[in-house]
Amino acid sequence: MFKFNHINLDLWTETYGINFYLQYLSRWPDLCSVEESPNGLLGKAEGQDTEWHGHITALTVAPEYRRLSLARKMIDYLERVSDKNYRGFFVDLYVRCTNDVAIGMYEGLGYSVYRRVREYYESLGLGRNLRDEEDAFDMRKPLTRDPMLRSVRPNGREISVSAHDAS
Repeated sequence: MFKFNHINLDLWTETYGINFYLQYLSRWPDLCSVEESPNGLLGKAEGQDTEWHGHITALTVAPEYRRLSLARKMIDYLERVSDKNYRGFFVDLYVRCTNDVAIGMYEGLGYSVYRRVREYYESLGLGRNLRDEEDAFDMRKPLTRDPMLRSVRPNGREISVSAHDAS
């Protein structure tokens, strides 16, 4: 956990306090993955009924290790665990609407925008800077329990909800 310190300074990575990470590690140990190089993945399982899913809480790769497919490897792992161990319907994540690089990467991995969440980062109470007023895209990728692709919307970028309604 303490190896994340220099990654936590990355402009695009949302970070939390150590208590947050320890709660995830104790509750969903199989959805927390750290590679030996400076990067990591943190996830959880949540939701009810057909909304039961895996969630990518934090994914980061240190700048000097980017473009080596490490993010793909970690996401593949979380998707497998969400599918086989937790039997989720989909995996989702939130990404800043302005983070075109990450959005393109996630789309290349099979994720699509399900909806736009207004002022998502402000609702987290991170209070780091003015960027916290930004919206987020809720991006989803269906798993084997969703053969009808109900977790996918072709017009997801046009559907907007408040951060309160997204939880």
